[in-house]
Amino acid sequence: MTTEHELAAVKAATLIESLPWLKRYAGKVIVVKFGGNAMINDDLKRAFAEDMAYLRFAGLHPVVVHGGGPQISAALKKRGIDSEFRGGYRVTSTAAITVVREVLAGEVNQEIVDLINEHATVPDAAPRHSGPAALAVGIYGDAASLFSGQRKNVFIDGESFDLGHVGDITRINPASVLAAIAQGLIPVVSSIALSHEDPEQALNVNADAAAGALAIALGAAKLVVLTDVAGLYRDWPNRESLVDLISVDELSALLPSLESGMIPKMAACLDAVVGGVGGATIIDGRIPHSILLEVFTQRGAGTEVIPNSWRVSA
Repeated sequence: MTTEHELAAVKAATLIESLPWLKRYAGKVIVVKFGGNAMINDDLKRAFAEDMAYLRFAGLHPVVVHGGGPQISAALKKRGIDSEFRGGYRVTSTAAITVVREVLAGEVNQEIVDLINEHATVPDAAPRHSGPAALAVGIYGDAASLFSGQRKNVFIDGESFDLGHVGDITRINPASVLAAIAQGLIPVVSSIALSHEDPEQALNVNADAAAGALAIALGAAKLVVLTDVAGLYRDWPNRESLVDLISVDELSALLPSLESGMIPKMAACLDAVVGGVGGATIIDGRIPHSILLEVFTQRGAGTEVIPNSWRVSA
């Protein structure tokens, strides 16, 4: 029978395992793309918020980037606006982009901020009615010139299709995010851009790509992308083909053959590492606290993309 002292020893061993990683990442920026099942499951959402608070109190600077596909689809359906996808992208009309902006800013972003702020602390000298001090702050991608982009078309079987208010990020001004970090806050960033050709026009941008681009602009030590699978499989659906580490060259060669839903996530990781981010990992967001496993343990929790100069063990 396990004694209390033995259980305490196990907990101590678990805590001390995090020491090298605390030393490595203390004071560094880690960008986390929040999405998948973790975004719609209440228990996983709360676990995610706990992880973000833990990272901040441990001395790291987490930055959250989110989309909101399920919530956007539900809101469009409620308003009688059809959701059409071409080449994996949501065709976004003028009516639809209005809904997208409202959902991302007023619903998804605010909920994430509120969940993280549940873990904020109240200064001892503060009046009881003052409420908790802020721990997270919402930042909209289409505000303060954070994300600028251009509209894109998609090619299917050689034919070009107009996607409406959908675009690729072409420029980033991270000043608002850096200001929040300097204040000790966790920026929670929505994946909307403004067209640099028409600043009045909002663009729906891929949240994976937005997270990767922001990680580069911030000089982040790490990019973490939440998914609904255990990691990257070389030969999906063969579950024996799960990859722990993959180099930039290997991923570049493998990318065109991946399942369509995995391509933007792995492309974001690839671009981030090529762009100077210390490392990029996709992890299984269906596992509570998988972010802490990835950041603070030797084993990690997914597939890490590494520079070619690193040696990958066989």
